[in-house]
Amino acid sequence: MSSVHDLLDFAPMTLADVDEVSALEDSVFPHPWSRANFMDSIASGYDAWVVRDPLGDLAGYFLLLYAIDEAHLLDVAVAGERQGEGLGRWLLDKASLRAREHGMRSILLEVRPTNERALQVYRQYGFIEIGRRKGYYPAHEGQREDAIVMRLEL
Repeated sequence: MSSVHDLLDFAPMTLADVDEVSALEDSVFPHPWSRANFMDSIASGYDAWVVRDPLGDLAGYFLLLYAIDEAHLLDVAVAGERQGEGLGRWLLDKASLRAREHGMRSILLEVRPTNERALQVYRQYGFIEIGRRKGYYPAHEGQREDAIVMRLEL
């Protein structure tokens, strides 16, 4: 069965992608990763991928860190104008495949309790809440927000 996602270009993230990735990050998150975070992740050898539409526009990305038998989904984002097209689930499919290819048995992630859209996607995908990290994320006016820790068994 063919889908609109078959036309997407899925490729390893390179240093040449960082400016666009950072701009997308800035556009969808209230407290985004810095450009340096992406540079460091690539330099550290994290499994980082981008997806582009047929015109070459950045549609989304994800970064995975592998530790023993568990992958940590460090960051995943879909361009605002592409949200609601199933691209988040498609990226999770790709991340899950990459993790399995690296012998991982599960994927761990943190998500803000206020990020209801992401929570819905993760739950529908099969991620289960396994805990909370108190004060994990920066929030407005110097406050901190907890993280929901979720795991997907592969």
